[in-house]
Amino acid sequence: MALTPNDSRHALQIQAGIAGRIAGHNFETSLAQTINNLPCPILQNPLPDYLIKGSPEISIVKKALKVLGWKNCHIVEAIALGSLATAEEGKKWLEVNGMRVRACKSDILLTIYNNDLKLMETVGVSVKQCSNKTPTNAQLYFTTARAFCELLRNNGIPVSDIAVNALRQFCGDNGFAPKDNPADLVGRVSDPRRYFWEEINQQGRLELEKILTERQQEVTRLLLQKAYIDDPFAPELLLHLTKKMPAGQPQEFALYTIDELIELSCNYAGFEKKKYSVRKGSYKDPVGVQHDAPRFGIVQMQRGGQAQHPEQLQFNLQAGYFYNI
Repeated sequence: MALTPNDSRHALQIQAGIAGRIAGHNFETSLAQTINNLPCPILQNPLPDYLIKGSPEISIVKKALKVLGWKNCHIVEAIALGSLATAEEGKKWLEVNGMRVRACKSDILLTIYNNDLKLMETVGVSVKQCSNKTPTNAQLYFTTARAFCELLRNNGIPVSDIAVNALRQFCGDNGFAPKDNPADLVGRVSDPRRYFWEEINQQGRLELEKILTERQQEVTRLLLQKAYIDDPFAPELLLHLTKKMPAGQPQEFALYTIDELIELSCNYAGFEKKKYSVRKGSYKDPVGVQHDAPRFGIVQMQRGGQAQHPEQLQFNLQAGYFYNI
């Protein structure tokens, strides 16, 4: 959906976002072309480390071979899919291996063949980038409270209506915000547009915290792989350009199989709540007022709060997680 700016400042924010997406898609397209030009055969060993400096194309193919359990490949084809989700005009689908793809969590799709071309497999790659000199949060999943809970339900994780409504309070959905309940506005010093984590319905909050504690591995996998219904090519790899490198220095990147990243994330930390105060925007917190920020492993969970989509639920990968895990 094309965004409509509320004012000149918002228009500049939209423009910057579009420019960032275009730059990202250009990188994905360029990377796919580079992979297509790799000399074959390519051997799985030696496998790359998680954090690498240099060009990622060979490392990506080696990691893909690890996912498949293959020792080598003799042909690899790559196609960039990342622009599908943000396409604003023209054809918004591609046909890949006989499947029509309209939206895909994978940004690059690898099709890999063995030596006699009788065996062919595909491996999806999710691509994250950072254009700052220091690592920043990377958006992982952007949805609504109801859609996230439906994702959990559809994948065998029960969520009660009480918990759904508690999460809607957290997001500030229409009818679920303090501004919709005059009694809750009396003496309120924090943002009236949403309830903070510690303020939402206690029974629903405790249920959500139990889910994120006991089923952390499953929830993390859903966020990494299952953003779209009927996605035919869920990613099996994640490539993350860590930061903007000084001129003349090789690019640093992190590369994981999804299984590796989930294991590392869960080993790094379980569900926890970090204290914070709102220091920017129209509703700054008075000195001493703090809120709970829910997180699990390397995943941070927050209300989106953007001008165009204020009630969205946003999950981010923690800034610099690849150095910590």
